[in-house]
Amino acid sequence: MLKLVKNWSIRIKSLFLPMMPKFKYLILFVCITGSLAACKKNEAFETYDPAPQFIADTTAIRAFIKSNNIQNVIKDQSGLFYQIIAPGSGSVAYSRNTQITADYEGKLLNGNTFDSSKGTPVNFLLGNVITGWQIGIQKIQKGGKIRLIVPSLYGYGNVAQGASIPANSILDFNITLTEVSN
Repeated sequence: MLKLVKNWSIRIKSLFLPMMPKFKYLILFVCITGSLAACKKNEAFETYDPAPQFIADTTAIRAFIKSNNIQNVIKDQSGLFYQIIAPGSGSVAYSRNTQITADYEGKLLNGNTFDSSKGTPVNFLLGNVITGWQIGIQKIQKGGKIRLIVPSLYGYGNVAQGASIPANSILDFNITLTEVSN
């Protein structure tokens, strides 16, 4: 039996031995190709131009405001849309280090809620929130209420945030500022 196995082993080697150099080159080619493919840059991300998306967002926000008959909405020079419901009181000069406490609800324009403090105000450092909040929160003081309609550029841009916030989402926030401190 051992002799039979040895004979088959010799026959198999003699069949595949002439193909071994070609096989080595094939394996080498596959490894190099795989390495180069893994290094390919994400062209969709690198060529992203926010300007056309910002124009599309602005158009969509204006249509949303009109179709929902939202009154007294102002477009900030940055492109953020906001509605001051109550200005609040105080004279805090905001900075990135300003500590805010807010009760809020965030929705997409289709009405789906993606985040909420659910009546329990949450503490934030102003410099750590999305740009839309950094711009909008400064328009009110402690006790103030504001609605922010945030173009995707000032939210999460072209990066999805899990399943609840798709890429290029316009965000609609209702915020009550319960505390502000420097």
